[in-house]
This record gives sequence, structure tokens and C-alpha cells, in this order.
Amino acid sequence: MLGPQAKFAQHGECRAWVSENMPHLATIVDEISFLKAVTTDQFNHAPAQLLVHTGDSRTGHASLGAWVTYGLGTENQNLPGFIVLISNGGTTANAGKPLWGSGFLPSVYQGVPCRSAGEPVLYLQNPKSVSRAARRQVLDAVDEINRNTYKQFGNPETVTRIAQYEMAFRMQLEASDAMDIHREPASVLERYGAEPGKTSFANNCLVARRLAERGVRFIQLYHWGWDSHGTPTDEGLNVGLVKQCKLTDQPTAALLADLKARGLLEDTLVVWGGEFGRTPMQDNHAGGEETKFIGRDHHPAAFTVWMAGGGAKPGMTFGETDDMGYEIVRDPVEVRDLHATMLYLLGFDSRKFSYPYQGLDQKLTGVKPARIVSEILA
Repeated sequence: MLGPQAKFAQHGECRAWVSENMPHLATIVDEISFLKAVTTDQFNHAPAQLLVHTGDSRTGHASLGAWVTYGLGTENQNLPGFIVLISNGGTTANAGKPLWGSGFLPSVYQGVPCRSAGEPVLYLQNPKSVSRAARRQVLDAVDEINRNTYKQFGNPETVTRIAQYEMAFRMQLEASDAMDIHREPASVLERYGAEPGKTSFANNCLVARRLAERGVRFIQLYHWGWDSHGTPTDEGLNVGLVKQCKLTDQPTAALLADLKARGLLEDTLVVWGGEFGRTPMQDNHAGGEETKFIGRDHHPAAFTVWMAGGGAKPGMTFGETDDMGYEIVRDPVEVRDLHATMLYLLGFDSRKFSYPYQGLDQKLTGVKPARIVSEILA
């Protein structure tokens, strides 16, 4: 067995337990609803990530962001309805692009990865000596060809292509403005720990707030580097995990506080989590070799996900494991229950929200019954 590697204390009026590695998060626990007994049946990264993001451990299914954008549309016609921001070296998660893909839904609903430094989308700007009017003229000609192609073959992906060209044209003006954190006051940059011109989780959190203000429906932030087995690569719980907490703690707290101060949190559901938990035993992933790093292995039986805003009950802790953190003893939440609850908070009935494909009304929650975790609803 491996005991706690950080000091824990209770914080806020709700007396939530938070480790010393997340001092900023500890100051806003009264805004958060902690689900302490989430469970999955997947223990490898890629299938577990697919399950959390698409409701199925296999590829080919629509991501949560695609479902939400399909159901709610977008409030800003000049920006994609679903934007993805990646930090920590730009490394994507193990399952890759299917995590924000549209699966069997029309591809217009897939997530659009944007960069938090430099051009938000590569090649979005016009080439030198090409005016916006000239670009519009070329685009009109291409659109006409695509419309004629659609009349001839009826392929819905042709319609998606037309929409994507038009979106790119509109994004030329709005995307650069939305992602330009240079426009933020120095006090705001300091609060997030953001540094203009760099790629970081802090910058992405600030960009996320700017996108939310502009009506982007679904914003997904990925930050890689939590796989703390105790190897020299991940640097374990005593070094690597501490680093990741330091990179994400302050901007996460700043984002929640900023959304609340601007009156956005009540209508914005913020969800934080990973694909599974970690074992209460020490990992021996290094193959028995002596290492200065301490680690834990993958643990699907129990892990924590938290929500804030968007109708989730603030200052709430739901679910409990045994004293070792190995098995759930009270109020388990399966991934499909988590999805059903998220959809409910966004205005959907997961039993009816579906899309016909291959003879089945496909649902994010699958064919098995899923329950809304009503205990965490405000």
C-alpha cells in the first residue's frame, strides 16, 4: 500500500478535502460539486478516454461536444460551435482526434482544434497580396462547384465542406480577436498566470472564458501529463504530479472565479476529470529498477470528477470509497450516469436525445439505462 504523498486539509464552508498541491482550487470549493465515486470498466488510456468522451470504448462514436453542438447549435455564426484547446507541449490524448470527432453525426459538428499561440488556425489568414474581396470571389466560385456537386451526388459531406469554407472565411475576423489575450488587462493575466504568446493551460483557460463570452457552445481543454506511474518519463507523484497541479491549479480557480464574476457561471457547466483513477498501491511500472519517483497504476474502480456552475449544486461532495480508496461503498456513478447528468443540465433528456444510424437510435448514454445524479442538482 502507498499512503498519501501530499498533505490534505478541509476547506470552505463545505469542508471539502483538497491536497496542498491545489491551493488555489481550495479557495473555491464552495462553487464545486465533487463526484467521489465515478467508476469505469476501462483501464487502458485510449478506450477509457473514448468512453468518457464518446460514451463507447470503441472508435466511430460521436463525442460529447459534437452531441451538444448538434443539439444546441451555436450562438456565434462566426466561430465554430465546438472548439478544442490543447496544452503541455501540444500532446494530444492517447485516443487522439476521435475524442472531439463527430462519429456518425454530420462532420460539421466535430471539434475544431485551435492553437493558443500564433494563428488560432493555420492558414486562416489570406496569403500576401490576396485581398479579402479576392478571397470572397474565389470562395464563391468554389461554393458554386460544391453546390453543383451536391445536386449531382447528394453527399451530405459536400454540404459540410461548403459550411467549413464559409466558417473559415468568417473566422478570419473573429477567431483572431477571440483568442488574442493581449487585449486582457495585466491584472487578469496575472490572476490566471497567463503569458501572451505562449502555449499553456493558463492561456487556454483565459481563451476559454473569451470564447464562452462570444457564444461558443462547447469548449474542451486537454492537458496531458497525469499518468504518474513513477517512471523517469512521468516523474511520478512526488515530482510530475506536483508539476501538473502547479500548471493547472491557479488558472482553473481563476476561470471559475472569472465566470462567476461576469455572471456566466450559472449558465456555463464546467467539468473537470480524467479517464480513470489511480491505485492505492504503489506501482512497479519501472520494472523493479530503483527509481527516485513514486507512482500509482491505473484504477478504473473509483475516481473523482467535479462539476461547477450550470445548475450543479455548489459545495457538494457525493459518493464515497472505502478507507483505501479501492472500492466504492456509497453512491457509485457510472460514466453513462455522468453523461446523462451533464446532458440534463444542458437541457436534454438522454433517453430521447438520439440520432438514427445503422438501424439504431444512437445515444451518448448507449442502450443501457442511465440515471441522472439528481443529488448534485441545484
